Amino acid sequence: MQEEENARAATKPDTEATGPGPAYRPDVRHTRLGEKFYDPVAAAGFPQTILRFRNDRAAREIGLESLSDKDWIRHFGRFEPLPGNLETPLALRYHGHQFRVYNPDLGDGRGFLFAQMRDGRGRLLDLATKGSGQTPWSRGGDGRLTLKGGVREVLATEMLEALGVNTSRSFSLIETGEDLMRGDEPSPTRSSVLVRLSHSHVRIGTFQRFLYLDDTDALERLVAHAIAEYWPQATDAASFFEFVVSAVAWLGAEWFAAGFVHGVLNTDNITITGESFDYGPWRFLPVLDPAFTAAYFDQNGLYAFGRQPDALYWNLARLGECLIPLSTIEALKAALDTFPALFESALAETTLARLGLETDEPERDYRLANLFYAALRESRSPFEHAFFDLAGGAAEARIAASPHAAAYRSDAWVAAIKALRERQPTKGAAEALASPAYAGTTPETMLIDEVEAIWAPIAEKDDWTLFNDKIAAVRAYGEATRKLAGR
Repeated sequence: MQEEENARAATKPDTEATGPGPAYRPDVRHTRLGEKFYDPVAAAGFPQTILRFRNDRAAREIGLESLSDKDWIRHFGRFEPLPGNLETPLALRYHGHQFRVYNPDLGDGRGFLFAQMRDGRGRLLDLATKGSGQTPWSRGGDGRLTLKGGVREVLATEMLEALGVNTSRSFSLIETGEDLMRGDEPSPTRSSVLVRLSHSHVRIGTFQRFLYLDDTDALERLVAHAIAEYWPQATDAASFFEFVVSAVAWLGAEWFAAGFVHGVLNTDNITITGESFDYGPWRFLPVLDPAFTAAYFDQNGLYAFGRQPDALYWNLARLGECLIPLSTIEALKAALDTFPALFESALAETTLARLGLETDEPERDYRLANLFYAALRESRSPFEHAFFDLAGGAAEARIAASPHAAAYRSDAWVAAIKALRERQPTKGAAEALASPAYAGTTPETMLIDEVEAIWAPIAEKDDWTLFNDKIAAVRAYGEATRKLAGR
């Protein structure tokens, strides 16, 4: 639990140097691509480095949980290199479509790649920053991150992980003691630097840059790197694209089943591993509303909840364009055309997993998911509450205990619940429903009002109690939802 991890971290002797543990396996690969792909940079010097969050759960996977707080801050606040890793951070180069307008002046403007290593499964993981200072790609920005922005990213990643979404993880958050001026929140405001743990920072925009520069050699090198490090099952550019299309389709389905709105689905925010990352104006749905948007500046609803699958498909088409010099239009189009069916099957499977029900036949699974979402939309029942109340087969007693029991008497819900009850619960459903996380009548959620309520005591009194308590509760909910899904 988070309280235990915080207590353990606080008791680590800061007078003694502590290095990585035996599971730490540094493996720097990005530099092998060559200098066309990055710029060496230096981290900003911060007035303060106050540790606010350390993710020991994630750190254990890469052998860094043994670091004392003092050494944690040394590496993730002052960015002294980890042993055997990058000596100099790298600001990655890329382009991208931003709200479908091409921008050739992008790149890591307030972050950098700090380290690469293998986890216990052999995956290549990155430690990269947000708010670590200016780079050649800052475009006049200060290269900083507000503390509120850092807190919001931690909360987003913890909730997404709990709900089974393939997401980057917030690894570290350190307050840096600067006053920042921002137009979208009360200023001056506190500053922070975030470190995230991700399975690749290679984006669609990374490929777009070399198409724009007409550098086929660099594109070939990038595809070879992507296959070797992330999709070794692929045999060529077209089959690599097939894997990316599948991974991104699954991500879109996981967002849908979690009721999550990313907010800024530009091509530089979509990685080739289909891992969700970079959380700015995100939101979780209060109720199922396809027109719900997260970003106040998305006035046309381009990235509204219901349009996210279309946005992902559009972005994948841009990646396919980049691969034309290395493949054929026919092969790439065939791969792209699989997206709708992949999304449908992934949505059905993900939805039934969240409900703690076994899958059957793809077409029947999809019809059942559609029944569920149609009832959810028509009734405007609270989104997460419906998954919580109907978990494990929609038991009568569980529905009766819900604060929203009356809503489930509608014709749409009666039909959906009847179909849900015809399915077999997963093997872990009974244990999950008996856990404290599912014992009450209210699920864990991360709605905007809750986020603001967590931030208020931090801003006013530097009181992190609600923040730490929420992370502990979300992690307990995540353990239960994993059991419910049979994982």
